[in-house]
Amino acid sequence: MTGSTATAGSTGLCAGRVVIVTGAGRGLGRAHALAFAAEGAKVVVNDLGVGLDGSAGTDGPAAPVVEEIRAAGGEAVAHGGDIATTAGAADLIATALEAFGRLDTLVNNAGFLRDRMLVNLDEDDWDAVVRVHLKGHFLPLKHAAAHWRTEAKAGRKHAARVVNTSSGAGLLGSVGQGNYSAAKAGILGLTLVSAAEMGRYGVQVNAIAPAARTRMTEQTFAGAMTAPGDGFDAMAPENVSPLVVWLGSAASDGVTGRVFEAEAGRITVMEGWRPGPGVDKGTRWTPSEAGETTRELLAAAEEPGAVYGAR
Repeated sequence: MTGSTATAGSTGLCAGRVVIVTGAGRGLGRAHALAFAAEGAKVVVNDLGVGLDGSAGTDGPAAPVVEEIRAAGGEAVAHGGDIATTAGAADLIATALEAFGRLDTLVNNAGFLRDRMLVNLDEDDWDAVVRVHLKGHFLPLKHAAAHWRTEAKAGRKHAARVVNTSSGAGLLGSVGQGNYSAAKAGILGLTLVSAAEMGRYGVQVNAIAPAARTRMTEQTFAGAMTAPGDGFDAMAPENVSPLVVWLGSAASDGVTGRVFEAEAGRITVMEGWRPGPGVDKGTRWTPSEAGETTRELLAAAEEPGAVYGAR
């Protein structure tokens, strides 16, 4: 690609768009950044460069991804700020505007793990994971949304897109990941609220719950393949990126406030909390009545999905 022109074989779905991807130095974020660039986008590659547990890193993983994009003829800049701080998130948005003059898509992806069973989970481990996942979604979204609102009020409404990253752990829970599951569930709530609030300004907000082999999941998915011998690595992070690119493009017009599971060659629209069986007595229940009625309602309700790791 040259400038904002896509590589040969691509459709140019994001030609002319400016895209921010957080946590884009490795894994899913890197795959997303490269996929957007291949479709003609100019990309801000954000990565603080921390370890798997959030400890200080020794390298700057954003720069090599930028070089990959540039070597293919695309345009990209690196951002190494901490997007879970107000200053870092504001600077992230400013970097896109200063480098490319506009912002069209924000992909919130940054995160790390500190897994412990609840009785062994320290407060610091709780705070650190909730901070980077949930606050690290909120602050970039807040500053991007403020920019898009200003643009819309000035008569320059964009086909703006946000793609948040949740997890199956946020949808169903995951044993040993109380902090991560809570943060990822919070991202789903944030997605729904921001989609409702920002639609008037041309902003669409969706979330994905991906399954792929990354630093955080390499032990879980080590060696996982589909149809061995056909060359398709089912757990490659690149399998998730096509959906993210489409959601981040103008082609996804009208799709907002939705959650998608993406894994291998599968895409699933997730259907969240909806009213199931219910009874209205019209007055206050006694505890015994409430209990008896609740058991009847549970018998008529669908069983919830199993928590990951539960026996």
